[in-house]
Amino acid sequence: MFFGITIEKLLVIGVIAAFLVGPERLPRYAESFARLVKKAGDYLRGAKDRMREEVGPEIDELDWRKLDPRQYDPRRIIRDALLDDTPAATPAAPAAVEAAPAPAAVGSAAALLATATAMNAASASGETVPATKAPKVFSAEELPPYDSEAT
Repeated sequence: MFFGITIEKLLVIGVIAAFLVGPERLPRYAESFARLVKKAGDYLRGAKDRMREEVGPEIDELDWRKLDPRQYDPRRIIRDALLDDTPAATPAAPAAVEAAPAPAAVGSAAALLATATAMNAASASGETVPATKAPKVFSAEELPPYDSEAT
């Protein structure tokens, strides 16, 4: 069930509660518990009806599985974005960064990532990237450094 409470534990709690309440007050408590359960059900049905009124009939057409946040894997989203071969519009870069020689795989995701990393580092420190130093491009054999605290 939930919170580690099983049916057997609920049954034991119910038997102990029946002994503590006693036979005189037990029917009255059972009746008030039944009213509470009925009010909770009415409240939930009312909330469902109010939501249907506010959202409209298109709520029946929604595919709730598409809206499930568990399906979004940030690693997959970033990988797909980096491996996308369509050229993205790049913002204007400083002249010193534009003058840097391009890596061997121009237009590849690794080259774009390396260029963007170098531009971010240069703009954050206020320095310009020298024209003779190309950004480091990692291959499948030489992986970038791993930061265990960042994941």
